[in-house]
Amino acid sequence: MLKEAVYHVAHGSYAYPVGPTTLRVTLRAARGDLQQVKVIYKDRYQGAGEQVAVMELVAVDELFAYYQADLELWTKRFAYIFYLDDGRAPVFYTEKGFFADPLPRVEFQYPYIALKDLWEPPKWAQGAVFYQIFPERFANGDPANDPPNVEPWDARPTPTSQKGGDLRGIIQKLDYLADLGVDAIYLTPIFASPSNHKYDTTDYYKIDPHFGDLDDVRELVTRCHNKGIRVIFDAVFNHAGMGFFAFQDVLKHGEKSRFADWFNIYDWPIETDPPNYETFADGIATMPKLMTNNPEVRAYLLDVAKYWIEEADIDGWRLDVANEIDHDFWREFRRVVKQAKPDALIVGEIWHESSDWLRGDQFDCVMNYPIQYACLDFFAARTIRADSFANRLAKVQINHTHSVNLAMFNLLGSHDTARFLTECAEKKERLMLAAAFILTYEGAPMIYYGDEVGMVGETDPDCRRGMIWDPRKQDHEIRDWYKDLIALRRARSVLRTGQTRVFLADSVQNLIGYARYDDEDQVLVILNNSDYERTINMKALPWPNGAPGHVKELLTDTLVDSAQLIIPPLGTAILG
Repeated sequence: MLKEAVYHVAHGSYAYPVGPTTLRVTLRAARGDLQQVKVIYKDRYQGAGEQVAVMELVAVDELFAYYQADLELWTKRFAYIFYLDDGRAPVFYTEKGFFADPLPRVEFQYPYIALKDLWEPPKWAQGAVFYQIFPERFANGDPANDPPNVEPWDARPTPTSQKGGDLRGIIQKLDYLADLGVDAIYLTPIFASPSNHKYDTTDYYKIDPHFGDLDDVRELVTRCHNKGIRVIFDAVFNHAGMGFFAFQDVLKHGEKSRFADWFNIYDWPIETDPPNYETFADGIATMPKLMTNNPEVRAYLLDVAKYWIEEADIDGWRLDVANEIDHDFWREFRRVVKQAKPDALIVGEIWHESSDWLRGDQFDCVMNYPIQYACLDFFAARTIRADSFANRLAKVQINHTHSVNLAMFNLLGSHDTARFLTECAEKKERLMLAAAFILTYEGAPMIYYGDEVGMVGETDPDCRRGMIWDPRKQDHEIRDWYKDLIALRRARSVLRTGQTRVFLADSVQNLIGYARYDDEDQVLVILNNSDYERTINMKALPWPNGAPGHVKELLTDTLVDSAQLIIPPLGTAILG
C-alpha cells in the first residue's frame, strides 16, 4: 500500500454535510491500490454504537482513486476512522496516522453539523443553462441611441469599434432565447463607460446611454422573469475606468484628493503614460485598480451590489477579476447580496483551481475554465485522449462539493477567448460533440452568444463579432443540436442535478462515457471522439441503478434492441 498517497481532512470537499444529520466523506488513495475501503463511524461522545459504511469509488485520475460515503447519525456529531484493504496488509487510517488496530482518541472528527454550514448554491442555478451576452454585439434594437461612427454589423470588430447593440435589442430577442431553452442570461457590463466592452466603468449607478436606461433594464428583467429566465449582471469591482468620479478627482487634485487612498498611487504627481499607479493587468492606464481595503471603497461597491438587486430585481452577480480582491471583501459582499435577495447567484471569474472561494462564505460557483481548457484539448485541438480528459474531470469534481459542481459555469468559450468553433478548425462536429458534453455533464452549461449558430472568431476582439441573425448565414444543424440537448436536459432532471460517474475512458478508441443518476433515474452518455465507428457492448454497461428492462437512445427516442450499439465518428449516444 502506498501510504503516502492516502489523504483525508475533516473539512472542505473531503467532509461536508449534505443533510441535517448526514456527512459526506471522501478519501484519496493511490490509483488501483485498494480492494475495499470502509469507514467506521460513531457519535463523538458515545463509545458504543459504531456503524460501518463501505465507501464507493467515485473518481480516478492519473495518480489517485477517490472513495466516498454518506454517514448518518441522529446526533450530528461524527468521529470516524477508515479501514483500508489492499488484499495484503490492511490498516486503519486515522487523524494520527496508520495503525494495525483501532486505537482510542485517534479518530477524525467532524464536531457538529451546524445548519448555517449546510449551504448550497441557489437551487435554481444548479444545472441551469446560462447564455452569455456581450450587449454591444447581440442586437441593435434602438438605432436612436447608437454611438457615433457605428460600423456595419457584419464588419470584423476592432478593439474600439462600436456596432450599436443595446438592451432594447436583447428585449426584442427574448423569444429567441426562450425558444432555445435557456434558464438565465449573463450580461457583460452595461454601466456607463467609454468603451465597447464596458469593463472601464465611469458610473456604477447609470446604465450606459448607448445601451438604454433604468427603465429598459427593469423592462428587460421583468420580461425575462415572465419567461422564466433569470438575469445576472457583471460586477467590475477590481478596477474602475479613468472617467470614474473618484479617479477624476485624483487626477485634478493629486495627493490632496480625498479619494487618493481609493487607489494605489506609487508616487506623485500622478502620471498616466505610463501609469505610476496600480491598474488592472499590466499597466492599463484606463483601468485604475480599486483598493477594497479602504472602508469607503467597500461601502461604495457594496451599495452598488445591493442597489441593482433592489432597483432592477436582478438575480445575481458575476464578479470580474474576482481573485485579485481580498477574501474579506467577498465575505461582506455575500452577506449584503444574500440579505437583499437570498437566492441571488454569486459567480466568480477565476481561471484556475478555486476551492478557497467556494466554502459557503464567498461565491456560489465560478466560471469553470479548468473544464474549458480540458474541452479545448480533448474536443477542439485533440491533443489529449480520453484517459487524460477523464483525469482532468476528476480533479475538478473532487475539489468541490456536489452542489457547487452542479452550479459551476461550464463554458466552451467566452468574450475573453477565441470561439470554440475556431479552435476546432471550424470542424463543427467537434463543437457539437463538446456541446453534447457540457449539456449532459454536471454543472451549469454557459453558452456564449452565437456559438449555437456556428459563429467563429479569433481571440478578443474577433470573438466579439455581431450576432448572426440572418437565417441564411446561421448553421441550423448546430442550433437544432443545442435545442435538442437543452430540451432533453429539461425533460430529464437527472441531467441537471444527478450524481456523475465516469465509467469509460478508453484512449485507444477515444471513448468517454459517464453516468448521471439519482434514486429515481439514470442516464448513460457515451461520446466517440474519434474518426471511426465504435461498437459498444450493451450488456457490459454499468447502470448505477441496475440495467433497465429496455433502453432508448434519448436524442432520437428510439429503442436500442441490439446487444451492440454502433456510435458513428464524432457521435453521441445518450441512453436511458
